[in-house]
Amino acid sequence: MNGNEKNTMLTLALSKGRIFDETMPLLKAAGIEVLEDPEKSRKLILPTNHANVRVVLVRASDVPTYVQYGGADLGVTGLDTLIEHGGGVAGGVATTGLYQPLDLQIAKCRMSVAVRSDFDYAAMVKQGARLKVATKYTTIARDFFATKGVHVDLVKLYGSMELAPLTGLADAIVDLVSTGNTLKANHLVEVERIMDISSRLVVNQASIKLKMAHIRPLIDAFAQAVDARKVG
Repeated sequence: MNGNEKNTMLTLALSKGRIFDETMPLLKAAGIEVLEDPEKSRKLILPTNHANVRVVLVRASDVPTYVQYGGADLGVTGLDTLIEHGGGVAGGVATTGLYQPLDLQIAKCRMSVAVRSDFDYAAMVKQGARLKVATKYTTIARDFFATKGVHVDLVKLYGSMELAPLTGLADAIVDLVSTGNTLKANHLVEVERIMDISSRLVVNQASIKLKMAHIRPLIDAFAQAVDARKVG
């Protein structure tokens, strides 16, 4: 980042946890370092070594909203969150008006369907049975089963998804899977992989026009870091 440019504040929205941790090396590649540890600080706005760059900490599901409405110029968010927010990926522009210049290839996992190990999912789907599916990702689940021609009743949950099939609340769940260990521990099996998930850089469309001289170098540095990781 060129510190000699006119001091225009750039605000980057991040969520705590894996996305924050895996974004740090990309920021470092752009010459930006966050000066406070979000796990030790109570602050929600963190300074960086650049006076005109700051990080705001928000809930993962709120990152697209902050960027869309100008609370942040840029953000890093999972593809799952972006889709649920209403954003597509065609042409790099989401239906929400968010510009998506980069797949950062971080915080990778997958969106999958899982059921109890004694539930015959394949037979139920083949017979055209109506499935009750618990998920936080209702848009993704609805679209997936619609393309398969499977009728589903969706039950929206926000946590402890694995409990739903075990208690009879649902036949199946649609959830993020990383190692699969949590599913195994709860006697669930992954029966279909819906899509691969990674985190995307999103940019406010007004900011990309008004602050291009500041945002473009950051996007380029991120892109170079992502490419270097692929080669490595």
